[in-house]
Amino acid sequence: MLRQYELVDRVLDYDPDADEALLNRAYVFSVNAHGTQKRASGDPYFSHPIEVAGILTELHLDDETIATAILHDTVEDTVATSEEIERIFGASVARLVDGVTKLSRIEAQTETARAAENLRKFLLAMSDDIRVLLVKLADRLHNMRTLHHIAKPEKRRRIARETMDIYAPLAERIGMYEFMKEMQTLAFAQIEPDAYESIARRLAQLKEGGGDKIARIASGLTLLLSRGGIAGADVEGREKHPYSIWRKMAERHISFEQLSDIMAFRAIVPTVEDCYRAMGLIHRRWPMVPGRFKDYISTPKRNGYRSLHTSVIHADNARIEIQIRTPEMHAEAEFGVAAHWAYKDKVKAGNQTSWIRDLVEILDTAASPEELLEHTRMAMYQDRIFAFTPKGELIQLPKGATPVDFAYGVHTDLGDQAVGAKINGRVVPLKTIIENGDQVQILRSKGQTPQPNWLNFAITGKALAAIRRHLRHTERDEQLKLGRKLYDDIVHRLPAQIGAEALDHALKRLKLADEPALLIAIARRTLSDAQVMEALMPGAAGGDAGHALAPQKSAISIRGLTPGVAYDLAQCCHPVPGDRIVGLRRPDAGIEVHAIACAVLTELADRADGETDWVDVSWGETEGAVARISIEVRNEPGALGVIATIIGAHKANIINLRLDNRDTGFHTNTIDVEVHDLHQLMRLMAALRAADAVNAVERV
Repeated sequence: MLRQYELVDRVLDYDPDADEALLNRAYVFSVNAHGTQKRASGDPYFSHPIEVAGILTELHLDDETIATAILHDTVEDTVATSEEIERIFGASVARLVDGVTKLSRIEAQTETARAAENLRKFLLAMSDDIRVLLVKLADRLHNMRTLHHIAKPEKRRRIARETMDIYAPLAERIGMYEFMKEMQTLAFAQIEPDAYESIARRLAQLKEGGGDKIARIASGLTLLLSRGGIAGADVEGREKHPYSIWRKMAERHISFEQLSDIMAFRAIVPTVEDCYRAMGLIHRRWPMVPGRFKDYISTPKRNGYRSLHTSVIHADNARIEIQIRTPEMHAEAEFGVAAHWAYKDKVKAGNQTSWIRDLVEILDTAASPEELLEHTRMAMYQDRIFAFTPKGELIQLPKGATPVDFAYGVHTDLGDQAVGAKINGRVVPLKTIIENGDQVQILRSKGQTPQPNWLNFAITGKALAAIRRHLRHTERDEQLKLGRKLYDDIVHRLPAQIGAEALDHALKRLKLADEPALLIAIARRTLSDAQVMEALMPGAAGGDAGHALAPQKSAISIRGLTPGVAYDLAQCCHPVPGDRIVGLRRPDAGIEVHAIACAVLTELADRADGETDWVDVSWGETEGAVARISIEVRNEPGALGVIATIIGAHKANIINLRLDNRDTGFHTNTIDVEVHDLHQLMRLMAALRAADAVNAVERV
């Protein structure tokens, strides 16, 4: 464990202006607060925060961050309070300690509402100051280094799984690859001990058999670059760490012996120009492996990572991976945002890691803890591709993203108003998957709103959260409209008029907060008509006398409501405007509209299970619906074209077509057509029957 003067001297070595008194106070306070507490290893507990602070001194972090590391467990594990920390060490350190404490409570609770709320608070703290995350990552790294002292295997595996699922991706997202790799290796050894031991043993055997092979290749690369005019190049080589090898074996479905690129080399050269010159020299000397060249200098990763990557076929047909970068790029590649402190370029999270801004935006749109956790994991874990706006702005997206994800990645308003897209100048559907390097232009309309079917192909947390937020608001508005219409009918069915105070009494009896809550409960039938009547006017619903409820006064118009939101058009009978219809109501669901002659209604009426309620509904003015027709067509060339022409001539639109039956003389097709009303459908069916190619037409 670092002694007090050793820790302070480390900080003063790289930051002579550091607050020495602050560091000394923090050290003494932590030792006194933790007192006789012990770790699983038997060491004094205060050794842990001191070692965490030591890890952060290697990153040359400022005195406030080092003090936070020393104090980070005091509020959670001792009698110290946040108010005490603020009084002794100042508001800034107290805020950082509070942020780290909130993240600590996420562990082992990742599927609970409490975990989501802690994550919400932590992300807000992290978005304000990235140092919160740096301290927590160092804390987790030291815990992983001492994990073997924990006696229970299941607890070790749980902590290792948390590290793999939460902390390693967080480290990767802010570019701290050294932290990520060490945490993954230590976690892998606990989660898959047999696989870890096998790979580690084979790596040791390769090292023994190959002798100084890595050193020889590194020397050859250094000589090549030097002769090519690049002075001062520093080349180092290593074997890839066990978890990286295991993951590649799993992804490619190959054995260890088939994995050829186990060795990786890094060339540090003075300038950006030297990076590209070095790449040219290497590619002229050895053949490049196709598809393995990546230029992260011209198009950096989202976490700011910059480097050139390539793989070449070296001697003896051995594939080696080579990374080329400048010293500044190397510092940022190893330690991510923490590298900026070494260059006295202190950053806020909002300026360095845009993905954190996306997470903070998700906080405002997630409706449930589960949704927040789902979207956060998406933002942290998914592999990235690059796409460009028409003006050349770079947008990073996960693999499998669509123009909807791209639009929301640019701006939420653009996503909300997207009606189409052009990829590389060609108009494509919004569900098209974007490829790496595509140029994407979003077509927008002020009259457009997010559509429910976008949820089927949008994949980014930001897009999904925005779409669901809009649909929730739309659904609430429409349920209020429908609930108002149903409530007015219930009031008209009461035996006498009621005053304004009756509603207040009803809300108290039903234990509802306000009138909108009542209207939504009526719309979703979590309250029956009888319950509402009884609450408004006790005895009006019949009570013990067994009187039937008063019949519905008038049909409830579905005019102004959106199919699929406030109500659904039944798929069994496909009613269209003009059909006589009835609404089917089930608990905690919207109204399902059926044609009056639908066979499903007869079956439900015969069942009489008490769960089903009926409501008289009418169309009002609507924008049309989808009808399903069955057409028997002659088996001859051009017959289907004739049908499509007739449907188009009658201003109807084919939504879906299915071939149901085929024989020698005739084919039977089921076609879904979008029509305005029943009159248009009847005219269309008559025109189809008159065609020579058509034998029969029926409505399904």
